[in-house]
Amino acid sequence: MTATELPQTAVLGTRMLRKEDAELLTGEARFVDDLNVAGAMGAVLRDALKPNLVQTLEGGPAWIHAGPFANIAHGNSSVLADLLALRTSELVLTEAGFGADMGFEKYVDIKSRVSGVRPAGAVIVATTQALRMHGGASDLAVADADAVARGCANLEKQVGNVSAFGVPAVVVINRYPTDSADEHAIIRERALAAGARAAVVAHHYADGGAGALDAAEAVWDMACSGDLPEVRYLYDLDAPLADKVETIAKRMYGADSIELLPEAAAGLAHYERLGYGGLPVCVAKTHLSFTPDPKIKGCPTGFTLPVREVRLAAGAGFVVAICGAISRMPGLPAHPAGEAVDIDDQGNVTGLT
Repeated sequence: MTATELPQTAVLGTRMLRKEDAELLTGEARFVDDLNVAGAMGAVLRDALKPNLVQTLEGGPAWIHAGPFANIAHGNSSVLADLLALRTSELVLTEAGFGADMGFEKYVDIKSRVSGVRPAGAVIVATTQALRMHGGASDLAVADADAVARGCANLEKQVGNVSAFGVPAVVVINRYPTDSADEHAIIRERALAAGARAAVVAHHYADGGAGALDAAEAVWDMACSGDLPEVRYLYDLDAPLADKVETIAKRMYGADSIELLPEAAAGLAHYERLGYGGLPVCVAKTHLSFTPDPKIKGCPTGFTLPVREVRLAAGAGFVVAICGAISRMPGLPAHPAGEAVDIDDQGNVTGLT
């Protein structure tokens, strides 16, 4: 069974119904039609389905649609937005957030598998500050070539993660004013040795599009160098759900094994009984480490990934495995932008910039 064959509005009654609806708590799959709200949900989603065409400060087009964080969801914009972009542009870059171990893995194993759109390559963005952090630097704002050299183990793993799918990668170093030439040289050398097709420095933050020309040329060369690569998925859809989680943990994160806590094991078995065993898996875990512990940096190995619970996203077409202490509610600042949005007496929306 593939994701496109599944009912698009299925949910589990045991997760959404009130206690007084005991007669419906049978362990069977339930649908929004059972609650007589399919029409209401359709009315809300009618306009939400439409991607939003915006532009960069220099007038470049960008489609914004359904891009959740990859630490708690799939971390990609919608298939619809990508298909629209592909019909209007020669080359499309679509974000797969929070690293090749999370966003890119989900792009290939979930999104690309459903859409049929194969990537021509991947762009891995690296900063010296991130690599200093993974290398144990005490002050991330100060150039530290030794810490960057140690932290490059993390970058090498991410290049290897992209290569695991048979896809080429370009590493783009997002330049900061505090960077040193020695740090950039180390990153380039290690990225190329790990198998990256190119490693270039971009200074678009300071100089706009002109500062990203070298990066753009490297990406263009990668995308137009020949036929699309034959993408390799990490797992077959007919594998057991637990095996899919373990494959991701071992091959993307470097874990030795997974630990299915009782609720997670029961949930996976339940979803398989309901006929959802053929879905891909979306792992929810911290984006700050390959491990479930955000304090462990670099490229650790030999750890166990605990899976504490699972959730079914039947309409989206995947099973979510929740690992470690990750919260699926995204964090917001003390004063989120939504506080400034309002509507006046004439019906005009204000506060959107």
